[in-house]
Amino acid sequence: MSSVTDLLNTIRASGNGVSLAELLTRYPGIPRRTAQRQIAALIDSGHVVARGEGRARRYFAAGAESGPAPRLASVDSFPPFIPLSADSQDILAYIDQPPEARKPVGYQRDFLDAYRPNETWYLSESLRRQLYRMGKTTDVEAPAGTYSRAILNRLLIDLSWASSHLEGNTYSRLDTLELIEHGKAARGKAAIETQMILNHKTAIEMLVENIDSAEFNRYTLMNLHSALAENLLPNPADEGRIRQHAVDIGKSVYRPLSTPQQIEEALDALMLKASLIRDPFEQSFFMMVHLPYLQPFADINKRSSRLAANLPLFRANLCPLTFLDVPEQAYSRATLGVYEMTRVELLRDLYVWAYERSTQEYLAIKQDLAEPDPLRLAWRDFIKQTLREVVTHPELDPLSCIQRAVAERVPAEARPDVQALIVEELRRLHEGVLARYGLRLSEYAAWKARQGRAAPSSSMGHGIH
Repeated sequence: MSSVTDLLNTIRASGNGVSLAELLTRYPGIPRRTAQRQIAALIDSGHVVARGEGRARRYFAAGAESGPAPRLASVDSFPPFIPLSADSQDILAYIDQPPEARKPVGYQRDFLDAYRPNETWYLSESLRRQLYRMGKTTDVEAPAGTYSRAILNRLLIDLSWASSHLEGNTYSRLDTLELIEHGKAARGKAAIETQMILNHKTAIEMLVENIDSAEFNRYTLMNLHSALAENLLPNPADEGRIRQHAVDIGKSVYRPLSTPQQIEEALDALMLKASLIRDPFEQSFFMMVHLPYLQPFADINKRSSRLAANLPLFRANLCPLTFLDVPEQAYSRATLGVYEMTRVELLRDLYVWAYERSTQEYLAIKQDLAEPDPLRLAWRDFIKQTLREVVTHPELDPLSCIQRAVAERVPAEARPDVQALIVEELRRLHEGVLARYGLRLSEYAAWKARQGRAAPSSSMGHGIH
């Protein structure tokens, strides 16, 4: 469930009402500002009423204080706090019918062929201006990827958690933070959930680190899917590979293409059109629409589209689309509108709402961000390469390896500081950051075991194992 649904259910379950402090204690992973906005939206939508002022203010389910409560929307219905156009309401009315009342449909190639980059617009000019105003950052004129690198630590947690949450992952945001920052898997969670979070982290890092070369082409998409799919598919050969068999879409009467050759042809056309779109928001939304609709992979198509939709935003130094607070029931219905009706209005309305939520979070935190360490930035690739050399050669003394590499590559005046940075990175190494250095878990385990048997080097302070 989304955090807003959690809050609503808790308020409903309490006969005496709930204060904001009580809600925040119950859900420590929800930021205070987010909780306040969500409660305000629930009040505006008529689901919740407030009584009292200041610290004495308590929230009740609508009607809970006077007789039987009115019928409220179920958690499976489309959330009432997301504004919808008349066209979106029309799509929702059709999608909310039982599957047997909806007409079975297959992939409509005309839907893709009719799109003309920079002539066809899913997002109107006024809507694109609105999105740009919401997502504009102070780095908008800086080199591509400047903003996403500056917020990378926060981005890894938010996008990994929210995108996984849309797939039913039960990790909390705090669990995700512990896994990504400290390598600690949450207790009581299935291994598949941990893997999903780590795969998102790897895929996001891949996009941000390769922002200068990442384009909408086969290579980028296949590698993005491969990162997201690692160790999650029944057949590992399907990681980063075009789907070789038919698939069914749960709770849908839509049947995607089943012939690999047709899928490949449609994917090539899709990627070509995407690469020609100049507006970053239109390009982002186009991928949100057409990649899941084609279903080019055996699974993990929507996850791939959510990350691919961020690539144009990363490049343009705009706020990312993290999908924070996006309810699964809203996302699935909006996607069904594309699958079964080839209509984008419901997904468009959700995209705009979700982007506003993301920007509110990120523009608020930008002022608190520390500037990247210029030395770490300048020697970033060298630091990663050296650390990888150390770990993949466990038989060698780590400090000697680092000193030798620094002596060969770094000017004398910068050697002490660069060496200290590498030692610091090595001390902080854990399984949650291995992909950053191109390391496998087995390589890290072998190095760690070897270091554990070796005596700590006195010149390394407290050692590095």
